[in-house]
Amino acid sequence: MLQTPGAMACDLLFRLLLLMVLAAPSQGNRLGPTSRLRYSRFLDPSNVIFLRWDFDLEAEMITFELQVRTAGWVGLGVTNGYTFVGGDLVVGGVLPEGNVYFSDQHLVDEDTLEADGSQDAKLLRLTEDGVYTTMLFSRPFRSCDPHDKDITSDTVRVLAAYGLDDMLKLDPERTFVKSIFLLQILHPDDHDVPEDTIIHDLEITDFLIPEDDTTYACTFLPLPIVSKKHHIYKFEPKLVSHNETMVHHILVYACGNASVLPTGISDCYGADPAFSLCSQVIVGWAVGGTSYQFPDDVGVSIGTPLDPQWIRLEVHYSNFHNLPGVHDTSGIRMYYTAHLRKYDMGVLQLGFLTFPIHFIPPGAESFMSYGLCKTEKFEEMNGAPVPDIQVYGYLLHTHLAGRALQAVQYRNGTQLRTICKDDSYDFNLQETRDLPHRVEIKPGDELLIECNYQTLDRDFLTFVRGPSTINEMCLIFLFYYPRNNISSCMGYPDIIYVAHELGEEASDSMEGMMAMNNVEWTLENIKKAEKACKESQQTVIIKTIDEVVGNTTGWIPEIIPTPRGPCLESSGGKVEPQDETPAGFRAAPMALLASGNATPGTSPWLPSCLGRGPSFGSLLPCRLESDTVSSCQIPSPPLCYQTQKLPSFSSQNVPHLCPVPMAQVRTLASLATVILHKVLP
Repeated sequence: MLQTPGAMACDLLFRLLLLMVLAAPSQGNRLGPTSRLRYSRFLDPSNVIFLRWDFDLEAEMITFELQVRTAGWVGLGVTNGYTFVGGDLVVGGVLPEGNVYFSDQHLVDEDTLEADGSQDAKLLRLTEDGVYTTMLFSRPFRSCDPHDKDITSDTVRVLAAYGLDDMLKLDPERTFVKSIFLLQILHPDDHDVPEDTIIHDLEITDFLIPEDDTTYACTFLPLPIVSKKHHIYKFEPKLVSHNETMVHHILVYACGNASVLPTGISDCYGADPAFSLCSQVIVGWAVGGTSYQFPDDVGVSIGTPLDPQWIRLEVHYSNFHNLPGVHDTSGIRMYYTAHLRKYDMGVLQLGFLTFPIHFIPPGAESFMSYGLCKTEKFEEMNGAPVPDIQVYGYLLHTHLAGRALQAVQYRNGTQLRTICKDDSYDFNLQETRDLPHRVEIKPGDELLIECNYQTLDRDFLTFVRGPSTINEMCLIFLFYYPRNNISSCMGYPDIIYVAHELGEEASDSMEGMMAMNNVEWTLENIKKAEKACKESQQTVIIKTIDEVVGNTTGWIPEIIPTPRGPCLESSGGKVEPQDETPAGFRAAPMALLASGNATPGTSPWLPSCLGRGPSFGSLLPCRLESDTVSSCQIPSPPLCYQTQKLPSFSSQNVPHLCPVPMAQVRTLASLATVILHKVLP
């Protein structure tokens, strides 16, 4: 069919733009189809579904490679919590005759998929070899499609599904949700590994786990004896395989060298208070976590007169099935070296003071608790000037009712930043995480910890007092340098004031707590209690490594929510109300043009020209012509895909746009210029 001069111009311009994008040198460390995907995880208990991923923080794009042991369809997406409904799911597969299909969809209900009006996933490769179906695609962290869940620095519930054939129907037995921290800043391969590494284990040996639901077992152990200063640079859990589900967390506390320590193993918070001595955390692990290596410029110092010589090892066991006769040898494996790092690191424990003077009402959809830290007394209690604290990592900790946590920093009464947060906290994934940028805390700053709980499944008061996982905690551990003597800084509200606001009589803290049992926990009273806890004066307790305790008081400041960033403009469909103005959009990266994503330009005819390119966001039928070349049935201008073996993808086939000699690029450019001058105004 004959084309008008204007259509010819569009076709030529579209080809030229694609070729210019492909021929241009890469800018920065951007992900491309030949980039190595650094992170990986199995998504199901049987190891049928394997996910690789990587991301570009600057471009706010993430790339996934899903490999499933099936010849049917595969799908990957994000959902809220552990329900499938409302989750987004990118699906694809290869038909028996070789045609490829690929679509950005969402779940209307438990087993019904519907295509999104806006197709925001970009297909990079889709193959099936008789054993595995492998789908490689990218998507923005945040699209403007309300059906797409955001990729954030929170815990992400990754949704994966597959079928045994090409019928797109969800089967609960082949649909899985796994919590993953996708935006990991550092990969273990990014770190240096000293050649003189020495390994030292801190463990509870052959401990008989009681038949109780909850046990906190503590013992005191010496750190390695070295003749000169060394740095601990990595730690990992040491677990007995058949006891893994019973170990909830492991903490290592540094002891002051003047401390008189007991021997043996006993209840950390039982009859003998000596087993709760030592409160400065060195390292910590909790369920779902893995090994953690400190940044290359920091480490835990050992071997100098100022360093601790002994530690308290705390292991929290959850024996919910009350199994008898289970012996355990769990602990922490430490890696240390004589190659010193630049800084000695420390850990600052923040949050709600673990003591029975706070509560969470039953039947609460959301209940906020707060713990205040005021650093103005740090220098006095440290016994020496306290340099500015440089925070580089964190560990979040609540029990089963916890849903979200955040640490917010204030200076001179003004909110400065959110240091860290997780709005999708998962009790079963507690790990030490790196900050994208180091945060400076100056003497006099205030730090506020906010924990959000949900107790819809409970008809009893939940106490914030620690030991059992059905009770609660609200803690954030900040990893920082240079080390000082402050071990913790935690707050709690005036429970007497709270009781009075709820119409109950109380003259001391214990009466205030007992009075909570008399309250009828209606929705109105839940909100009233939350408001009273926030408005009451907080007592702030500060502790040092030598068990010196100081206190001060303060008030909970308001938290200004961090606004969501702009969404990446998409190829159409519904847009969220807050994104309707141009300020709510972010232009698509130029690299996406090859996928047919329309990008607005200054000329009114440019979007219509670019819109004629192939769209990977809808069905993409390809007829395989040979082992190496496939011809795709896509709109004009015709483009083909060619597969090429690339070592960086472990010799797997990777598609790319067909190469064109640079001479042809120059000819096209000259021809397009002539036509545009003659045809377009």
